[in-house]
Amino acid sequence: MPAFSQLNPFVASMQPSATLAITARAAALRKEGRDVIGLSAGEPDFPTPAPIVEAAHQALRDEKFGYTANAGTPELRAAIADKLTRVNGLAVKPGQVICSNGAKQSIAQAVLAAASPGDEVAFAAPYWVSYPEQARLAGAEPVAVRTEPADGYVLRPDALDAALTERTRVLILNSPSNPTGTVLSRAEMEAIAEVLERYPRVLVVSDEIYEDVVFDAEHVSFGTMPGMAERTVTVNGFSKGYAMTGWRLGYLAGPAWLTEAVDTLQSQLTSGPSSITQAAAVTALSMDRAPIDAMVAAFRERRDAVLARLVAIDGVRCATPQGAFYLFPDVSGLFGRTTPKGERIDDSLGLCRYLLDDAAVALVPGEAFGDARGLRISYATSMEALMTAMDRIEAAVAALA
Repeated sequence: MPAFSQLNPFVASMQPSATLAITARAAALRKEGRDVIGLSAGEPDFPTPAPIVEAAHQALRDEKFGYTANAGTPELRAAIADKLTRVNGLAVKPGQVICSNGAKQSIAQAVLAAASPGDEVAFAAPYWVSYPEQARLAGAEPVAVRTEPADGYVLRPDALDAALTERTRVLILNSPSNPTGTVLSRAEMEAIAEVLERYPRVLVVSDEIYEDVVFDAEHVSFGTMPGMAERTVTVNGFSKGYAMTGWRLGYLAGPAWLTEAVDTLQSQLTSGPSSITQAAAVTALSMDRAPIDAMVAAFRERRDAVLARLVAIDGVRCATPQGAFYLFPDVSGLFGRTTPKGERIDDSLGLCRYLLDDAAVALVPGEAFGDARGLRISYATSMEALMTAMDRIEAAVAALA
C-alpha cells in the first residue's frame, strides 16, 4: 500500500452499515426485474405532517436561507428544552440543547467528546448497528452486553454489572430499541441506575429517537432516574416520530461540560443543521398530534398482524415489541435446515440471503445487530406488502428440508 493511502486506524476499523448493504442488494435485484419487498430500512412510510411542510414553505417565503447558530436557532432550542422539561420530566435549559444533522450525529459527537482511546463503550445486544462503529471511531472498545429473547431483550442489571469495568466511559441505552422494539420500564431503568452508582465514571447516552412510537408501555427518559440527571445525555430527533427522515434534524441535551464540548466539535465538522428544517421543527413540537397518533396506530396494527404470522411458523419465536417499528424474531430454530438448492442454513445471515434470493424479501440479519439468532423485520411499509412478504417467507421456510 502506498504511504499516501494509509488510513486513520480508527476509521479503518469501522464497518459499513449492514442495513444499507442489504438495501443496496435489494435495489440491485430490482434493477434485474425482481419484485423485491424491502423490510430492511428503518424509515416511516408516512408523509411528513402537513403543518410541518407548510412551516418549511413559510420559512422559504420568509427567506430564512442563512446559516444559523452552530447549536441551533434560539427558537428551536427553547422549544426542545420546553418539550424535554414538560413531557419528559428533564430539567433542561435551552443552553443545554445542541441541534445536529440527525440523532446519529448527536450520538457520535457525544461519544467522541467523552470517550478516549483505551476506554470502553457499552450497550445492550442486539444493538443499533452504529453504536460499535462510533465507539471505534473514538478509539474506544465496544462492549456488547448480551440480552435474551426469553427476557424480551431487556438489559438485566446483573449482566450489565458483569460487563462494566474501570475502563467503561459510556453506556448507550436505547429505549424503545432498534432492532428489538424493547421498551425499558421505570423499574428496569431504576435497576440499571443502581448498578451505575458503583461506576461513577460512566456517562449515559440515552437514545430516545423512537420515543413517540410506543404501543403497550410508558416511555421513560433515563435522565429522570435518581442521581442520573448530571451524567445523562438525552438524544432524540424528528425522523421517526414525525416522519421527517430526509429532513435531517436531531438533538442532544445534557450537562454543560459535555454540551459545550459537543458544540465545539460540531462547529468544526458540520456547523448547524438546515435553517429551513429547524423552522419546521418548531412547528412540529407544537402541532396537533393527531397525524402522529394515526401513524402509531397503523404501526401497532401492522405489528400485531406480522407478529401473529411469525409465531405461527415452526422454528420461529418472537417476543412482542412494545415500541419502534421492528420485530426481531429468534430464528435459530431454523438453523441446520437445507434450502431446495442443497445449501445449509447455519445462521441468520444465510437465512436472509436465502429469503432475499429465493423469496425476494429483504431483511437484515441479526449479525449486524450483534445477535446471530435473530433477524430484523421492519414493518414500516403497507399492510398489503407485509402480508405478501409473510406469504413468501412462510412458503420459503416450508421449503426448507
